Amino acid sequence: MTPTAYTAHHGDVHLAVDDLGGAGGDPLLLLMGLGVSRFWWPDGFVAALLEAGFSVARFDGRDAGGSTRFDDDTPGNALTGLLRRRPPAYTAEDMADDTVAVLDALGWQRAHLFGVSQGGLVAQRTALRHPGRVHTLTSYAAVPSDARGAAVLRYVRLPFVARLARKRHPAGRAGDVAAGLDLARAVASPAYPFDEDDARRRVTRELDAGLPSGVRDSRAQARQTGATWHGPRLRTLRVPTLVLHGEADPLLRPAAGRRIAAAVPGARYLALPGVGHDLPREIWPTVVRELRAHVAGAQTRPLPSP
Repeated sequence: MTPTAYTAHHGDVHLAVDDLGGAGGDPLLLLMGLGVSRFWWPDGFVAALLEAGFSVARFDGRDAGGSTRFDDDTPGNALTGLLRRRPPAYTAEDMADDTVAVLDALGWQRAHLFGVSQGGLVAQRTALRHPGRVHTLTSYAAVPSDARGAAVLRYVRLPFVARLARKRHPAGRAGDVAAGLDLARAVASPAYPFDEDDARRRVTRELDAGLPSGVRDSRAQARQTGATWHGPRLRTLRVPTLVLHGEADPLLRPAAGRRIAAAVPGARYLALPGVGHDLPREIWPTVVRELRAHVAGAQTRPLPSP
């Protein structure tokens, strides 16, 4: 596929956007996880979405990929970002508003949102803050929006994070590639073979585009997780919601996904046996089928009452 590149603007922030094709299909916006760029979406998964009748776009959130970065002296990493007591570089509301700026750049009045990990969290908050712009929400391997600050840690497998933090890689491209592959391997689904070739392709595509390694930018990760949310609670969400979570997720406990589904009226939860904190190709047909059914169902069923 040959993406059509856009730049969305939210005030002084610019956001790198790709239109991946499928014009005329149901508009679907993909939101990637913490720190990493839009290039981490597997091409095969995107192709399956296009074949299923979606018009697909992806973007880099602020402080990731080709979008505006807030370089400062932020110390620490994603976990310390949750606990920081200093004023945040931006708010979670800003990140939700970025999503709407992307929709505006694409010319989409409304869209279906599919967010993975941190992207799932941003998708939840976009649907809460801008329900009129969101047809449906699909949250994959994410924590609930209601969990803030240290409360997020109840869903995080801290020993896994500690093991990742102890890994060291040399400076330069070779170290960047090794760091990306180590992360991809660590979060991979134990029930399925690890596709190293595909993982390497996604890691190097980010670097070949001249982007910094999101895996290694702990300061950006700290700024993203430190973005505070003051918006509505999940119980007020009236956007049709599907929640997917791998039962073998090594990073986030499946209780996170179950909590989202329990909080949102009418939400549906689907556990994915043997799946980690990734999107292995073996489950692409299942995810696409569930997403297609979710979209079709939302067009026929009434929304829950407030």
